[in-house]
This record gives sequence, C-alpha cells and structure tokens, in this order.
Amino acid sequence: MKNEKYNVAKSYILYREKRTQMRNDRLELVKLIGDEELEDVLVDIQKAYPDYDLKRLYEKFSTMSKDGQSLKDRIALLTRSSAELTTKEEPNWERIAGRLLSYSIACDLKATEEKLGLTSFYQKISYMIEQGLYGAYILENYSHKEVDEIASLIDNTRNNLFTYSGLDLLSQRYLIRNHQHVLLESPQEMYIGIAMHLAMKETNDRIGWVKKFYDMMSLHKVTMATPTQANARKPYHQLSSCFIDTVPDSLDGIYHSISNFADVSKFGGGMGMYLGKVRSRGGSHPWF
Repeated sequence: MKNEKYNVAKSYILYREKRTQMRNDRLELVKLIGDEELEDVLVDIQKAYPDYDLKRLYEKFSTMSKDGQSLKDRIALLTRSSAELTTKEEPNWERIAGRLLSYSIACDLKATEEKLGLTSFYQKISYMIEQGLYGAYILENYSHKEVDEIASLIDNTRNNLFTYSGLDLLSQRYLIRNHQHVLLESPQEMYIGIAMHLAMKETNDRIGWVKKFYDMMSLHKVTMATPTQANARKPYHQLSSCFIDTVPDSLDGIYHSISNFADVSKFGGGMGMYLGKVRSRGGSHPWF
C-alpha cells in the first residue's frame, strides 16, 4: 500500500474507532439515566463539543447519584454534574449543562401541555389569559391566524445559545408559571410573547416586526430590561426601568411617595427620589 493511501486508511480507521467510542459513551450514559430520548441531546452535544468526553460526565454523575431517584431527579443531577465540571480550561461544560437543562425544561413543559390538552400556541395563550397570567390585550390585537403564523417563527434550537446559569435564571425569574409554580412557557415562547407585545401597535408589516424583535432577543443580540422581559405580554405590563419622584415637605406627601415607590418596585421598576424639598432636621415649618 502506498504511503499516502496508508495514511488515508489509518485516518479512516482512527475516525471510525473514535465514532464507535463516542457512541458507546453516549449509550452508557443513556442507560445509566434511563431515558432513551436523551440520546438525541447527547448526539448534538458531541457534535458541538467533540473534545468534551461524556465519560467524565458519566463518572461525575455516578459519584453523586443515589438509589431510588426519579427520572426527573436523575436528569437534574446530570445537569448539575455537567455544571460542576466547568473550569477555566473547560468552560463549555456550562453550555453542555445549559443544553441538558433546556431538555429538562422541554420535558416538563411537554408533560404539562399534554395534561392540560394544549396543542397550539394560540390555545396556550388563551389558557394563560383565563388563568390571569397573560394579557387579554394580546388576543384582542392579534387574530388566530396571525398567532399561528407567529408561532411558526419559533426556533427552539436557539435554546442552545444559553449557558446553564443564564437559562436557570431565566427559568426561575422570567418564564410564566402558574400559582402552583408549574412551568407554562418555554424560553422561545417568552421571546415571541415579548415581541408580540412590542410590535402590537405597528400598522405596517406587524408580523415582520414581531420577527425582527424575536430574532434580536432569541439570538441574544440584545437583552431587555427586567421590567420589559418580566412584564411584557402579562396583565400588568409595566415595561419601564426608571422613575423619578419629588418628595413633598409633608408627612402625607412623604408617605404617598413611599407608597408610589412600593407600587413601582412591585413590577420591577427602579425609583429615584428627590428630597430637596424636605426641610432639614430642626428646620422650621412655613406654617408656624
């Protein structure tokens, strides 16, 4: 065999061996967790991060797992195991953990949707409006056909852009949950809901504006202020971050300003208070 053909054959054999080893590592982890659907996620992880060995994740999980854990707990532990492997030298374990968390969120959401009989985005919005969790003004401004068209813009592969810490924060603070803390909204549904709110009053190519807003947010080109991200699409849609109030020089005025401050803070706004009109300690009152 000529030298150049030998090198090609050798490279091919080594490639096949590596592929076989990666497949075996993946299947061992799937068997350990007990969830066959997890394999698709692990395949994508190996494609995106070929230098990250799933054996290490297997070993890390094995040292932390306990007998009798539910499937949900095992997936949560696998996610935490990946996050704890994150180091300065191997930062992408956090992104792998983000993909595992995204899978866990999707599983929880799918189970809830099946339980509630929700099969479309329009149905889900209608249900959340009935529960007082979503603003009725959304369906007052968008037709059923428009909502269906907007739903087709959702790209769940963009969840892969999240790190573990970013997605965990988003899930806990911004995604809509019911009063029993059950998750009702995916990250991409949150972004599209915000986009629908922001584009609501557009009169020219409104769906196009929804797509522009959605793409900017879901591709992480921009981030919204906390009040916008938390409140857009909801019944109490306070979107602004900053408010200014002048505190009057009276007891009633002072406490009225405090009440205003509390109302603003309740929905994520920050408040600057000007106290220049309040007299200094020991100062005389103009009425006396």
